[in-house]
Amino acid sequence: MKPLDAVIGIDLGGTFTKIGVVDKQGNMLMLDRFPSRADEPFEYFLEELQQSFQNIKKTLGEHINLLAIGVGAPDTNCFTGEMENPPNFKWGEVVPLATGIQSVTKLPVFVNNDANVAALGEMIYGGGKGMKHLVVVTLGTGVGSGFIVDGKLHIGHHGMAGELGHVNAVRNGRLCRCGLYGCLEQYSSVTGVRKSVRILAQETDMPSRFRGLSLEEINGEEVANAALAGDEIAKEAFEIAGKLLGEKLADVVAFFNPEAIFLTGGLVKAGKLILEPTQKHMEQNLLHIYHDRTKILISDLVDQEGAVLGAAALGWENIDN
Repeated sequence: MKPLDAVIGIDLGGTFTKIGVVDKQGNMLMLDRFPSRADEPFEYFLEELQQSFQNIKKTLGEHINLLAIGVGAPDTNCFTGEMENPPNFKWGEVVPLATGIQSVTKLPVFVNNDANVAALGEMIYGGGKGMKHLVVVTLGTGVGSGFIVDGKLHIGHHGMAGELGHVNAVRNGRLCRCGLYGCLEQYSSVTGVRKSVRILAQETDMPSRFRGLSLEEINGEEVANAALAGDEIAKEAFEIAGKLLGEKLADVVAFFNPEAIFLTGGLVKAGKLILEPTQKHMEQNLLHIYHDRTKILISDLVDQEGAVLGAAALGWENIDN
């Protein structure tokens, strides 16, 4: 029997790395994960990867023909294959991600920003099938975005297009880890919502169960549950997140005129708490010719290891091209 062609998709996160074997139809044949060891030298990550890769080859044996590896990682330049100044990884200012992974696996390696590969995955395997113009916004610890234009991933002149999380949302606002003030991700991410809760508890007399808690004691999932239960500060934190996100998505619509904007990441698990204010404020800030023409949707892949599928889609796209 002829082995089944497949690629490996790697979702490189600050805490854990997920690695999956994916066939051309997007079926996940095997999934593994291991600690990224972001606070230790890059070589430790490669050791963990090598062990996981060997386990995959041992388990699948001769039934699978591995063709390539696609990698979604933060702060990544797709032209050089390097991570550049990754603030959440103590691997150095320039990390040879592609060549490092290739040295361990002996397979062709293609890397791109994690939000970019999420956009590819949505177009190929998710709700964006058949669409040629779409945007994926990841709402997790930070905010990322990937843009599909005319059916192709838009990467920009230096390979760094799509940093929606670091556009200015509030003039002279909160200090961001990137060094700028008022970045969108300081308000419309899980971290941003937690910060809003903390600040509102300090600066208002609104009733809330979170009054007196430190930022570390405020859990994003608990904020969502409290908002659904009527906690005033929790509700206001989501309103702030949705308002600012909606305003910036109105700009995105004016620039790119997408058919749909897909939201993914941990914050979307709050459902209508983030979706409704985002939709409302986007529509309020749109030029009339754009009204009701761009859908905001929750990603189909949000609970299906979408980041791994997106990374695999990157591998398949490069093989096909």
